[in-house]
Amino acid sequence: MGNSQASPASASSSRFVMASRAFSKQELDSLRALFTSLAAQSQTSGRAISRAVFLEYYGVRGPLGERLFQLVAKESDGSDGVTFEDLIISKATYGRGTRDEVDEFIYQLCDVTGDGVLTRSDLEAVLASIHETVFAENKGVGEGSNDRTFEAFLNSAVFSKDAEGVSEKAMSLSDFRKWCTLLPSLRKFLGNLLMPPDSGRPGFEVPLLHYPENISTDLLLLNKEYAWHIGGGFSQHEVQEWKLLYHSSLHGQSFNTFLGKVTNGDAQNVLIVKDTEGSVYGGYASQPWERHSDFYGDMKTFLFKLYPQASIFRPTGANKNLQWCAINFSSENIPNGIGFGGQPHHFGLFLSANFDQGHSFTCSTFTSPPLSKTNRFRPEVIECWGIQMRGAQDEKPELVKGTVLERFKEDRNMLKLVGLANSSD
Repeated sequence: MGNSQASPASASSSRFVMASRAFSKQELDSLRALFTSLAAQSQTSGRAISRAVFLEYYGVRGPLGERLFQLVAKESDGSDGVTFEDLIISKATYGRGTRDEVDEFIYQLCDVTGDGVLTRSDLEAVLASIHETVFAENKGVGEGSNDRTFEAFLNSAVFSKDAEGVSEKAMSLSDFRKWCTLLPSLRKFLGNLLMPPDSGRPGFEVPLLHYPENISTDLLLLNKEYAWHIGGGFSQHEVQEWKLLYHSSLHGQSFNTFLGKVTNGDAQNVLIVKDTEGSVYGGYASQPWERHSDFYGDMKTFLFKLYPQASIFRPTGANKNLQWCAINFSSENIPNGIGFGGQPHHFGLFLSANFDQGHSFTCSTFTSPPLSKTNRFRPEVIECWGIQMRGAQDEKPELVKGTVLERFKEDRNMLKLVGLANSSD
């Protein structure tokens, strides 16, 4: 008597065969070797990777790690752990699937309770896991966790879905995709959890920040979480080294001083503004700040918000009005100051040459909303960080091993970085 419907075992075998085709023979051999090694540590007679060994190897902490294990072990119900078939099917879907398949996997991953409804509490758990995985173990002397940073990440999320049996609104897949677009570091992190942990996984890297000892961390607008967020807008997947070039509390709120500090620094820099309303935002300038009578720059430039919401706004290609730096022009058509996007007198972000006022309007260059609460604002703090990409120079500045934020003394060279590849362990 024929069987018109495949059994669960044969269905799983069919998915395994299909999933295996996503990998070359060499890749399958490498995955088999990895599985054999981890299964041997799992006290399962080599049948599966135990939960404890799986979580220890991939290093994802908290509820997100538990949920990752559940999804990977889903085919075999996870009673013994992750089988080789589980590993291949999940890696094929998650790592080699279509964009829709990957987004659906990550969307389910963030539903840490597994109830089919993605709520704010799920996202809180996800962000707590990211903090524990990426930041907590790299905490340096003098560093403190900034809870309001993750509050800003949550504040950029939209919940538009009505879910049965749930009083609060849930996040739809469309909502989730928009959130990931605004927070590219989040998307990189969630999209690379099953990469080998020693491979410099995108989303796990945190820029190393350097600043003089004579400035308190309490005065800095930038912290390691914000740097992680801004760094997600870069196309490079390397850890960057960021050095404070200018801070208005340290150097005075002066345009000329600002230009003197930043033109002697690295060409690529991050400008951050806190206004008198308490909002924090800025822009990434991929080209040096130089005197021009018109817009210049390239498509790597972007705008961002840090607080009360965190978002990144990339160029759309609608125009090439990316960076603006006008000095000592007498024409009313050429406003003196620095800015990003939009049009003269109607920028996406602009600081006047006196550094005492600025404005931010809806901007088609980046499809960005006003960054400030009101279009016109007064800056309270302005700071600028120079960015040195790893490997960009033969002679690297020296850093301290294993930390994210390390103070340096201005009268000596920075200590040499040791074990950079393990900075996210």
